[in-house]
Amino acid sequence: MSLPTILERILVTKREEIAAGKARTSASELNAKAADLPPARGFVAALDAAAARGPAIIAEVKKASPSAGVIRADFRPADIAAAYERGGAACLSVLTDEDYFQGHADYLAQARGACALPVLRKDFIIDPWQVPESRCMGADCILLIVAALDDEQLHQLFGLAREQGMDVLVEVHDEDEMRRALALPDDALLGVNNRDLHRFVTSLDTTTRLQAMLPPGRMLVTESGIRTRKDIAGLRADGIDAFLVGEAFMREDDPGQALRQLFFDTTEVSE
Repeated sequence: MSLPTILERILVTKREEIAAGKARTSASELNAKAADLPPARGFVAALDAAAARGPAIIAEVKKASPSAGVIRADFRPADIAAAYERGGAACLSVLTDEDYFQGHADYLAQARGACALPVLRKDFIIDPWQVPESRCMGADCILLIVAALDDEQLHQLFGLAREQGMDVLVEVHDEDEMRRALALPDDALLGVNNRDLHRFVTSLDTTTRLQAMLPPGRMLVTESGIRTRKDIAGLRADGIDAFLVGEAFMREDDPGQALRQLFFDTTEVSE
């Protein structure tokens, strides 16, 4: 028998986490709380506005990952979020998975409270209960990973998120997943994760390959493995305007300055 992949192990843990959460707080309680919240900040609208001017950056607030271990020991989400806003980010992505990424719901609240940017809850959303939970955390957008969901779940969770006023980033890794994502309504924001979540191997060619499947004019977010000006130039040449980047910034003293230098500094840099 083959060993479970990283994604499979994460999903087993996530189901246990959700069960414990439901025992503490019911979905009806979460929905009632979410109904009293101010409207979500427009995540897709912010990306569209930024892409009209240049590269649109979703800057990630990320302490650790299963593949890299601890990325940033001095981890202060509010300071990082404010730095990203100064650096020109259009949106934020905040990890809330605790067991594998050392994230936390409080990190999302801290980051969102320190800036005016819309925030993506970066987690493994597999149950309807997590949708109002995400909204109550302060999320303006949630992530749906096609590899973790069947078609019924994908459409149900997408619809519930939109009912809550949140945008949805739908993440794919291959052609079959892209076809499934394209069956969602056109307001789904599509993202290609260049990292294989089963093996955690990264290739930017994944974005280039899957981008060819998109209808004209549809935005695509490229995620993972973007580290150099050369990476960005190649993707921009292929018509990619939106980038989700975290690890490359998290290792720098000033993440916002690192963002600005990578994407917006016009000084010639040798690769």
